Amino acid sequence: MDTSDTSAPPPGERAAEIAAALAAVRLRLAEACAAAGRAPDEVALLPVTKFFPESDVRILYALGCREFGESRDQEASAKVAEFGRDMGDGARDVHWHMIGRLQRNKARSVAGWAHTIHSVDSARLASALDRASAEAFDAGRRRAPLRVLLQVSLDDDPGRGGVPIGDLESLGESIESARGLALAGLMAVPPLGSDSDAEFARLEDIHSRFVASFPGATELSAGMTGDLEAAVRHGSTCVRVGTAILGRRPIIST
Repeated sequence: MDTSDTSAPPPGERAAEIAAALAAVRLRLAEACAAAGRAPDEVALLPVTKFFPESDVRILYALGCREFGESRDQEASAKVAEFGRDMGDGARDVHWHMIGRLQRNKARSVAGWAHTIHSVDSARLASALDRASAEAFDAGRRRAPLRVLLQVSLDDDPGRGGVPIGDLESLGESIESARGLALAGLMAVPPLGSDSDAEFARLEDIHSRFVASFPGATELSAGMTGDLEAAVRHGSTCVRVGTAILGRRPIIST
């Protein structure tokens, strides 16, 4: 009985599929930058590889990508380890980003593989990450502090995560004083059903005021497959794109 998975395209076909999609997204991003009067190199493209196999990461690497976004620690840590085994020294120039919500009990694991985390939203999480990152640095498992973006709550919904706008300043101060962390900027996702252009305009203002207090926090992670143009118009420095590059999430059988 043939038990092979016939839902996945052959490796060569998958590589061609991803190459075409990535080229289209790169063109789309370049056009968004041009329309906003910004240089293309002002906005980084972060392919989101969560739920997709490590083989897709290797395809993206061959196409020039060196930054990848993941959202679940268990999946990411296994994928990072597999990529390291497959790529050897080639894995050293890759930066992995944690873009999903994170529980404090995962801090030690994430500090072992993440270059940047986009979703810090509490002093308790920041403290746990600081301890874990400093420990990893002292043990030689990290070469630099863990870069942190604070997730801004644009709707004050605790279920969606994020720092209330009034608390950004104090949390930023906590990050700046942490030995194992480096404050890089802000991240946000527009509220469900909202006008993304208006929300990104609001986020741009929040970020401008934040940078006035923290001049090094220049990064703004905003925009995904459906709204990257609006995000670029309003100052995003990193768009997180998964579906437009890798397609719909694969169905994972249990």
